[in-house]
Amino acid sequence: MPNRLLKVNAYTTLDLVDAAARGHDFQDEAVAVLNVTSPRENPDHVKLQLELDNSGLESVPAHADEVTLSAAEARTVADALNSHAAKVEAAEADGEDAE
Repeated sequence: MPNRLLKVNAYTTLDLVDAAARGHDFQDEAVAVLNVTSPRENPDHVKLQLELDNSGLESVPAHADEVTLSAAEARTVADALNSHAAKVEAAEADGEDAE
């Protein structure tokens, strides 16, 4: 990923996920880095970071998006992710049963 803004290493949460940047009159798709982190010393927040590979983007410049979450907000996001993951797994299992 040229001009990378986020540091990607062995500790990066997800280093190649499918992603899209959407606007009112465009949609660019690219692989992306998704990282979840917190400060090493005196952690007071959780940071969720996303950076799309800018070599695959035509409509937006190189950038990384970040969301700073409290511990409670991070747990709410985690609960939502778990709930939706369970729905996807159940649908996949139903699809396998139908075959």
